[in-house]
Amino acid sequence: MIHRLVYYSRNRLTDGPLTAWIIKDILSASRANNARVGVTGALMFNAGCFAQVLEGPQQAVEETFERIQQDERHGDVSLLDFGPVGEPAFETWSMGYVGGSESGRTRFAGIAGESGFNPSNFTGDRLFETLHRLALEEEEAALAA
Repeated sequence: MIHRLVYYSRNRLTDGPLTAWIIKDILSASRANNARVGVTGALMFNAGCFAQVLEGPQQAVEETFERIQQDERHGDVSLLDFGPVGEPAFETWSMGYVGGSESGRTRFAGIAGESGFNPSNFTGDRLFETLHRLALEEEEAALAA
């Protein structure tokens, strides 16, 4: 059975030239770890927060989330939703990154502005739907390029 977990956390990274490198490192490690345990999902990041959807076997998702909660780059980790789902929404993404392209950053800026860069204004369903839609748009833009 597939479980979906939706959370956000405060970004504890200092804004600077190393931030892009650190995000690439997070994505690289996440993709390798997630592929190994059958977890998929998408990550959204800005200067203020991380927002993420994780999907996969319950134990693997719980263990992944536990690592995230222990990661010093995340603060005030807030679980918005966790439970079984019929089908995975991100099955081709070991860890998609929303906002990696210029068009993705532009789309994300509008959503972040709408929420005041405050993901606590989102419900778990709304954050999931937002990440899913943006991930699909990001994937389509990459295929068109």
